[in-house]
Amino acid sequence: MKIKYYADADALDIRISEEKPDYGEAAGEEMILHYTREGRLVKIEILDASRTVIGFLTPILSQKPLANK
Repeated sequence: MKIKYYADADALDIRISEEKPDYGEAAGEEMILHYTREGRLVKIEILDASRTVIGFLTPILSQKPLANK
């Protein structure tokens, strides 16, 4: 798995497989799922990532104490 953030587009790219995606489907307003022709998920693209990811993680992180450094 590879994760890359594109600051200029504020997009987070989560590459699950090295296979080439054949098509993508919107999964809500900020997410695009990319699949092979056979229907295997190969990439997740999160748009407006700085807001979307923080919004997703905030409720989760507020439930557990963070590890001390």
